[in-house]
Amino acid sequence: MADVINVSVNLEAFSQAISAIQALRSSVSRVFDCLKDGMRNKETLEGREKAFIAHFQDNLHSVNRDLNELERLSNLVGKPSENHPLHNSGLLSLDPVQDKTPLYSQLLQAYKWSNKLQYHAGLASGLLNQQSLKRSANQMGVSAKRRPKAQPTTLVLPPQYVDDVISRIDRMFPEMSIHLSRPNGTSAMLLVTLGKVLKVIVVMRSLFIDRTIVKGYNENVYTEDGKVTDHATTALLHYQLPQMPDVVVRSFMTWLRSYIKLFQAPCQRCGKFLQDGLPPTWRDFRTLEAFHDTCRQ
Repeated sequence: MADVINVSVNLEAFSQAISAIQALRSSVSRVFDCLKDGMRNKETLEGREKAFIAHFQDNLHSVNRDLNELERLSNLVGKPSENHPLHNSGLLSLDPVQDKTPLYSQLLQAYKWSNKLQYHAGLASGLLNQQSLKRSANQMGVSAKRRPKAQPTTLVLPPQYVDDVISRIDRMFPEMSIHLSRPNGTSAMLLVTLGKVLKVIVVMRSLFIDRTIVKGYNENVYTEDGKVTDHATTALLHYQLPQMPDVVVRSFMTWLRSYIKLFQAPCQRCGKFLQDGLPPTWRDFRTLEAFHDTCRQ
């Protein structure tokens, strides 16, 4: 019996809300009719003005009253129940003591959280599979006590090896010069000059690139970073292969070399050289084709 009373109250509020909408529409129509009719039916101008203002104010008060009534009824109607494939558990929403035992609402939240967890777990699984970080069966079979602790050998590469890798990359691209220095010990800093187009500062930790800053050939290094720096940071996140850091550096330098025609290559989508005064600053990570920042999406 309590369920029937609950449903009738909601239906009654819904019916009253419909009537309130009709009343609000009528009140708004009377306001426009008042503006359309203007001032009339009075002998003097002052009398017509006073009558018009009084009539117009009454109509506005009616609109305000009907609007407040509609807002009050809309809170009583409530939100419709969400459609979730919870099968017979939907019957829990008919519990007359919902305030004391909110089992159905908690079940809906758990269902949403489970779906979101499954979605993010699928994304994480795909990323881990791409990086090939699975352990071999032999490694998993060795006990924790007998298995020697893996040393991060790639993080302690000798400086001579890093110098050789950078030297080989420098010889690969004649139009790009790379100057290596170590101002703070073993960590290397590269100054890459790309023709007369760009200058790039690459901060490295062993053979891993930590940060890069891209500036124009005659631009001040201490000015605010621009779009090409943002694109280069995105490229660093794309070219990630912890097992072969030398391949990562070579791939990044190949991508960076594509900016040698920054002001000569048109956008591959719109065919224009300039858009909002800027050349195509984005380079595709695979094809190295040029795109405007808005055209690549």
